[in-house]
Amino acid sequence: MDEIEHKFIQVQGQKLHVAEIGTGPNVVLFLHGFPEIWYSWRHQMVALAHAGFRAIAPDYRGYGLSDPPPEPEKATLRDFLDDLVGIIDALSIPKVFVIGKDFGARPAYLFGLMHPDRVLGIITMGVPYLPPGPTSFHKFLPEGFYISRWQQPGRAEADFGRLNAKDVVRNVYILFSRSEIPIAAENQEIMDLVDSSAPLPPWFTEEDLDTYGALYQKSGFQTALQVPYRSFGEDMKITDPIVKHPALFIMGSKDYVFKFPGMEEYINSGKVKEFVPNLEIIFLPEGTHFVQEQSPEEVNQLILTYLAKHI
Repeated sequence: MDEIEHKFIQVQGQKLHVAEIGTGPNVVLFLHGFPEIWYSWRHQMVALAHAGFRAIAPDYRGYGLSDPPPEPEKATLRDFLDDLVGIIDALSIPKVFVIGKDFGARPAYLFGLMHPDRVLGIITMGVPYLPPGPTSFHKFLPEGFYISRWQQPGRAEADFGRLNAKDVVRNVYILFSRSEIPIAAENQEIMDLVDSSAPLPPWFTEEDLDTYGALYQKSGFQTALQVPYRSFGEDMKITDPIVKHPALFIMGSKDYVFKFPGMEEYINSGKVKEFVPNLEIIFLPEGTHFVQEQSPEEVNQLILTYLAKHI
């Protein structure tokens, strides 16, 4: 991990943190989810660099070591996408493969749709391509659905505020590693779904948790709650939602996202391929929501095999 270098790039008046390793013309841009950070891609970055790729992983604005936006409650996904263009421009990178995990899947695909000439291919994990526009999962789930709760201004802030940043990350990692959608009872908050004695996932160490905790202690959760959770309805003005790039979707069969209403049918029926015609889908039978950290060697090999086909 010591091989990974860290730099700060000035983009749109924001100082953005970027982790980087490797050299050469073939570049992979990693986009994290929540409650993740550049560090979520540590295993993949090192493996790709050793295979001859250049790997870069930014912290989004308001996450980790990157500057917070001036008004976090007004941050938009478009800001994040503009930041990505600014980062690869500043690094003089003409084209990239994009890999996104969790909500990082959304900017990964949108980046391909909005800047098709800058993208060579797209890999996502945990979340498939979803056509641009508002999501409707909440309509079919109880009021205590975690996304519905986190979309309410002030609710998650009060819930998270009872704990330190490290314990918030701990609880979300435990929740998201399970196979059930996190849903709280009417008189319960999302953080209450995890008992303080619950163990970390076996592939997630106390050292990992310390790293995440320190980064979120610095950034807080204000921007992270705004993007993605409070910006799902943002109009990206996409006129053609069909993804032309070669794409790979990796999902754990035990990922709780698989139980979102309609998700299993959307993926397994081939409906998703109506939007991403050149899509390969691979399931990891024991995989949870964090496949890249849970099974790094297997995921690294899938990534390298895909990249070898499309360089």
